[in-house]
Amino acid sequence: MPAAGKSTAGVLLAKRIGFGFIDCDLIIQNEERALLSELIEKKGPEEFLTIEERVNVGLYASRCVIATGGSVVYSPTAMEHLKTLGKILYLEVSEKEIERRIRGFERRGVVMRGKVTTLHQLYEERIPLYEKYADIIVDCNGPSIEDAVETLAAAAVSVL
Repeated sequence: MPAAGKSTAGVLLAKRIGFGFIDCDLIIQNEERALLSELIEKKGPEEFLTIEERVNVGLYASRCVIATGGSVVYSPTAMEHLKTLGKILYLEVSEKEIERRIRGFERRGVVMRGKVTTLHQLYEERIPLYEKYADIIVDCNGPSIEDAVETLAAAAVSVL
């Protein structure tokens, strides 16, 4: 989900366990020369998802923490490819906590498909998908990023 801490906790986790770090959203922005919000607005959600799938399926990495965009979960092809690279950690954050963390949700660059127009609807749509693909679910509702990184590091070490 947006604001779950994928990029922030991901880079700190990578440093903590001595891995590299890849942020797929930054790869997309670099390749497309536009912010995610601009891409979604100009190309629409479905074309954005095609770009996101291409980038994620094109990854070949080892000993890396990969922060994907939250909408990659819509692509079974990308998710299966990511599983070949390592374990999928789902950063579980409550809807209420995401609401608290997000400022300017409308400008965030979040893929909203079909009739999904609110954070609540997005949460209801995505959570079952995150749970489906997760090898490990990590509660990241804690009070600080440091707590989340410690929890993620313990989970990561258990599967290395």
